[in-house]
Amino acid sequence: MIEIPYLQVADIRLPPDVERLRDLAYNLCWTWNPKARRLFAAIDRGDWARYRNPVQLLLNIKPEHWERLLDDESFMTAYAAAERSLDRYMGTTDTWFTRRVGDWKHGPIVYFSMEYGLHASLPIYSGGLGVLSGDHCKSASDLGLPFVAVGLLYHLGYFRQALDADGIQQHSYPEIDFVRSPLRPVLESGKELVVEVPLPGRTVAVKPWLAQVGRVPLLLLDTDIAANDPADRPITNVLYVRGREARLSQEAVLGIGGARVLAALGIEPAVWHINEGHSSLLQLERLRMARDGGVAWDEALDAIRERTAFTTHTPVPAGNEQFDRGLARVYLDVWERDFGFDTSEVLRLGEADHGEPGQPLNLTALAIKTSAYVNGVSRLNSEVGDRMWRHLRPDVEDGKKLVDDITNGVHLPTWMGPELRDLMVRTLGPDWLETTLDPATWEAVADLPAHGLWEAHQAHKARLGRFARSRLREQLARHGRPWSELHETADFLAPDVLTIGFARRFATYKRAGLLFADLHRLRALVNHRERPIQIVLAGKAHPADRPGQELIKHIFSLSREHGFRGRVIFLENYDMRIGSMMVQGCDVWLNTPRRPLEACGTSGQKAAINGVLNFSILDGWWPEAFDGSNGWAIGDDSEHAEAWRQDEVDGTSLYKILEDEIAPRFYDRRDGEPPVGWVETMKRSIASVGALFSSHRMVRDYAEKAYLPLVR
Repeated sequence: MIEIPYLQVADIRLPPDVERLRDLAYNLCWTWNPKARRLFAAIDRGDWARYRNPVQLLLNIKPEHWERLLDDESFMTAYAAAERSLDRYMGTTDTWFTRRVGDWKHGPIVYFSMEYGLHASLPIYSGGLGVLSGDHCKSASDLGLPFVAVGLLYHLGYFRQALDADGIQQHSYPEIDFVRSPLRPVLESGKELVVEVPLPGRTVAVKPWLAQVGRVPLLLLDTDIAANDPADRPITNVLYVRGREARLSQEAVLGIGGARVLAALGIEPAVWHINEGHSSLLQLERLRMARDGGVAWDEALDAIRERTAFTTHTPVPAGNEQFDRGLARVYLDVWERDFGFDTSEVLRLGEADHGEPGQPLNLTALAIKTSAYVNGVSRLNSEVGDRMWRHLRPDVEDGKKLVDDITNGVHLPTWMGPELRDLMVRTLGPDWLETTLDPATWEAVADLPAHGLWEAHQAHKARLGRFARSRLREQLARHGRPWSELHETADFLAPDVLTIGFARRFATYKRAGLLFADLHRLRALVNHRERPIQIVLAGKAHPADRPGQELIKHIFSLSREHGFRGRVIFLENYDMRIGSMMVQGCDVWLNTPRRPLEACGTSGQKAAINGVLNFSILDGWWPEAFDGSNGWAIGDDSEHAEAWRQDEVDGTSLYKILEDEIAPRFYDRRDGEPPVGWVETMKRSIASVGALFSSHRMVRDYAEKAYLPLVR
C-alpha cells in the first residue's frame, strides 16, 4: 500500500476511548462499509441524515454528547467492530493481486481522471465518467492493486441544479468546505507540498490534497491558494468550466501538475493510466523528464509510450477535447522556450485527421499516439473507437485492433441496496462479496427466496418513494404552490404501481424525450385502469447545453399537466444519492441513446444488480448482457441514417414492449403474492450482470490486459 504523508487540518476532538473514529471518518471505505455508516448514524442520526459526512458529523458533536455514547454498550460494541473491520481491511496482504503476481517489485499503477464520484458528500463529479473513476479506485483497493489516483479538487464542484416554476434549469455553485470533508493536505519534508506548473507568461502553484479511498490514495490538485495570483486561483473552481482557455488551464494543471506531484513525492509509476483525454498533457511532463540528459525526441516518446494505457469513453465530439491551434500554440510555446520542445512536433501528436493544415490540438489523439495500450469501455464502443482512431496508428498490424475492449463495471458494495445485500448475506454467506469473481457465486442467486427478494425490492422502492415525495414537496413549496398541491404528493409513487426510471446526463443523444414522443399513447399507459405506469426522471444538462435544458423544461411541464400529474416525476439536482435511490427502487431502468453513441451506460448495470430490469436500446454494454431472459431490448441493432427514422422505429418498439410485455408481466400475480415471472427475471438480471459487469471484473481485466503486460 502506498502511504502519503498528510497534515491534519480539522480540529476533531474525541474521547480517547473512541479516538479511532478519526481514522474511520477519513478513509472513504466508509462509503461502502455498512458497519461504519451505521456507527456514524448512531452518533447523531439528525446530523448524519443532514450531512452524510462523518468529518462534518464529528466536528459538530458537543463534548457532553460523548458521555451518553460511551455508556452505551451497543454503540461501543459497534465501534469496536468497525475499528476491527477497518484494520483487517487495511492490513491484509492476501488479496487478488498478491495471489496473482506474488511479490510486486515495481512502482504503483497511477490513474488520472478529470472527475471522481466517490460519494454525494464530495461533489467533485458530474456523472458517469466520475462515478466510473470512483468505482475503479474502490475495486483497485478491494483487489489490492498498488494504485494511486490523481484528479482535481473543485471548490465549487459541478453545479447544483434547481428548476424554477417554469421548469427552467437554474445553476448555483455553493463552495465546498474542504476542511469539513474527508480530505487532508499532502506533506513533503514536513511542509505542505506545492509544485509549479508552467502556463503562458507565469507559473501556477498547485497544492495536492489526499482523499484515502480504502488502500488507494487519491491526490486532488488545488490552485486556490495564497501563492497564486488572484486570476489563477479559480482554475480549479468549477468542473467542466465553459471557457476554452480556462478548460485548457485546468487540464494542464491536472496532467502536468499531477506528474510533478508524483515526482515530488518520490513516486515512480510502473504504469500510467490516462482515463479519457482530459489529462493527456501529463505526457508533456513525462517527455521532459525522459529527455533530461540529452535523450532524443523519438527515443523519449518510445519510453513514455511503453508504460502508458489510455481509455477512450465516447465517440461524441464533445467528449473528445480539442483546442484551437492558435490557443494551443500559446500554451506550448513555454515548452519550446524553457525545455527545448518543438511545438510543431507536439501539435502533430495532437492532430486527429489526415494531415490537413491548421488542425486543433486533440487530446484524445495525443493520448492515442503516446500510449502502448488503448481501450474502449464496451465491445461496441471499442469497435466504433477503432474505426474512428485507427488511422492515427499505422504501426498497428493489419488484422489487429488498435482499440481493445474492457467493458465498464460497477462497484457492487457501493450500489447494491441494503435490504438486498442483507438477503445475499443470508443466502450466499457473509463473505460473498469477496467471491464475486467466482461464477459459482452468481449461480447461487437462483436460490434467493422469491418472497425475500420481492420484499427487499419493495423496501428499496418504499425508500425511493419517501425520498421523492419529500423532494417534490420542497420544490413545490419553493415555487409557492398551494397547500393542496403539496398535500397531494402523499399519493405519488404508489409502491404497487410499475415504476420506470430514467436518470443520466440530459445530453440530446441520450434521447430522454423518446418516451414522450407519443403523448396520447403514453397518457393511456400511465393511467391504465389495471396496469398503470409511473415514471421517475432525473438528470442535469450542462450549463452550455441549451437543447438539453429545453428538454428538461418540456418534461417538467408535462409532469404538471392533467393526465401526467403524479405519474411523471422529475427529481432535481441529480447526484449519487438520487442515482442510488433510483437504481435500487425503480422496477424498470430505461435507456434510449442513439446507437452507437452510448459508450457503456453503467447506470443500467447498477440497476440490474438490484433486480431492476433493463429496458434498453442495444447500445453500450447492453448488447453484451442481454440474453432474452434478463430484461428487454428496444428495437434491434439496426442503425438508420436519418435521425427521425431511427426515433420512429425505436419509439414504436418502446411503446409496444411496454404495453404487451413489461406491464402484463409485472401485474401477473395473485393477491398477496409476488409476481412469479417478474421475480425470476429479477434473479436472472442479478446473476447475469453481477457475474460479468462488476468493477472487480473490470479492474481485473485492466490488470491482465494492460497493467501487467505494460510492466513486462
